[in-house]
Amino acid sequence: MSTVVIVHAGGKLFWFLYTPYKLNNFVFLLVFLNLHKQKNPVMAKNKTTETQANVADYFAAISNDKRRDDCIAIAKLMTACTGYEAKMWGASIVGFGSYNYTYDSGHSGSAPLVGFSSRTNAITLYLSGGEEREALLAKLGKHKTGKGCVYIQKIEDIDTDVLVHLAKNTVEETLKRFPNQS
Repeated sequence: MSTVVIVHAGGKLFWFLYTPYKLNNFVFLLVFLNLHKQKNPVMAKNKTTETQANVADYFAAISNDKRRDDCIAIAKLMTACTGYEAKMWGASIVGFGSYNYTYDSGHSGSAPLVGFSSRTNAITLYLSGGEEREALLAKLGKHKTGKGCVYIQKIEDIDTDVLVHLAKNTVEETLKRFPNQS
C-alpha cells in the first residue's frame, strides 16, 4: 500500500509516493525536510574552478596541430586584449581574469571573465559580448552560438578584430554586473 505525501517547504508544494515498508522513503523525507528548513541548503560544489595546471601543458596535449596553433593564437589575443594571463579552469577551460558571483538562490562561485576550450567538434569561446553581442557576431565570420558560447572551427574563419572587441565587451560588462572584483 502506498500513500501520496504532500509537503509544503520553501513556499512550494512537493509530493512523492511513500511506501511504508521501504525505509529509504522515510530517510528521503527526513533529509528533504531538513534541507528545506535550512536558510541556505547545501549547494553542489562548482566543478569548474581555477587550477594550478599549466596552460602550456594543456596546449601540448591537443593532438591536432592546427587546433593547437589556433588555441595558442587565441590565448595570445585574449591576454593582449584583456590584460589577464591565461589560467586553467577545471581540466579544459583556458580563462582570463575572474569574477565572483552570487545567484538569487544563494549559489555562489568564481568564473573566468572570458575563456575558451578546445572541444572535440570546435573551439568553444566563452564570451557574452555585452550589449553589442548580436551586432558583433554578425561581423565575426563563420561560427555557431549557444547561450554564452561561440563555436568556431578555426581562427581563419573569423575576424580576430571582432573577437577582440567581443572579449573586451565581455570583460567590461561582467565587471559592471559584478563590481569590486580584483
